[in-house]
Amino acid sequence: QVQLTESGGGLVQAGESLRLSCAASGSIRSAMGWYRQAPGKQRELVAAISRGGGMTNYLDSVKGRFTISRDNAKNTVYLQMNSLKVEDTAVYYCAANFDYKDILLGRSDTWGQGTQVTVSS
Repeated sequence: QVQLTESGGGLVQAGESLRLSCAASGSIRSAMGWYRQAPGKQRELVAAISRGGGMTNYLDSVKGRFTISRDNAKNTVYLQMNSLKVEDTAVYYCAANFDYKDILLGRSDTWGQGTQVTVSS
């Protein structure tokens, strides 16, 4: 089974940017998603991308600020986060599922360990 490893999290000030990476241990032939979970809140889908990269979906609150992309040659999915806000603070996870619909529904059997993003005011 493919393993996913997130990186790129950190502590930034509001308005700054971060780029998260999700590296797979093998070839990614799956739809991919970035999710986040803040303390005391449910996990939510932040962005999703189809296997070929032709379809993407975003949480309304990040539209225009975040961009999901993938490099299948490098087995890596990215989340570029610009104009970060305090409310973006959370642990960010990537996940893989063959079916794009399941990524949109938060259903996946392959998850990374998460990377912390903290945005200060």
